[in-house]
Amino acid sequence: MAEAELPSVSVRFYAELNDHLPREDRQRERPFRFVGRNTAKDAIEAFGVPHVEVDLIVVNGRSVDFAYRLRDGDRISVYPVFESLDLSPLVRLQDRPLRNPCFVADVHLRKLARWLRLLGFDTAYSDTATDAALAASCGTGGRILLTRDRELLKRRAVTHGYWVRNTDPVEQTIEVMRRFDLAGNSARYTRCATCNEAIIAVDKADVATLIPPRTAAWLDEYFRCTGCGKLYWRGTHVPKIDAVIDHILERCATGESRSSGCSDR
Repeated sequence: MAEAELPSVSVRFYAELNDHLPREDRQRERPFRFVGRNTAKDAIEAFGVPHVEVDLIVVNGRSVDFAYRLRDGDRISVYPVFESLDLSPLVRLQDRPLRNPCFVADVHLRKLARWLRLLGFDTAYSDTATDAALAASCGTGGRILLTRDRELLKRRAVTHGYWVRNTDPVEQTIEVMRRFDLAGNSARYTRCATCNEAIIAVDKADVATLIPPRTAAWLDEYFRCTGCGKLYWRGTHVPKIDAVIDHILERCATGESRSSGCSDR
């Protein structure tokens, strides 16, 4: 059968789902030709859009799930996650709610993981993690996968995930916090930037042997990671970190957006 004779559906993506498409294909209906018993999920991911970023599929005016079998002539509208609209009468495809989200960041997002930890968000990260391990942490560990690899988000084991658009670590942090509405839940310096475990206050006397003498002479407040044991205090570098965190939270509050071409090294 010639390609022109194959059954075809038209597919349109809305809002930020268009980020996954070539510029010439955005905000318009595009044909998808198929053979056999293809599903809505097959059509969506054929355009490069990961299923975990899709929250609503409407076919010929009716909401359906990923398993819907395509029929010749179908018109398919695909929508991202809605944070403010009540879609309860429709077939919502992502589990709700994720009010206390925890994340796992892929190997390319080390600096994003660090900023999220500094803001108090549970973010697993390992520079040796395999794609299979990252996907498994979503399926069995309940974490949201943050990645720059769209193909990774298409794995069956990935139930919650997000393709990070920006390349600058601070911009990435703002993007993720907006996407998951996290600004009101931040708690800076409550989680270890190195190992992700909780940080607690400790008595100076209990850690006296670990404190540099010059620091001990002028500072009495100390904190320690419950995981790796790293000791923290408000040194002269902390105001610089505070300034970045304040900037992140202010940007989240104002809704200002900006793209960046810097890389996360």
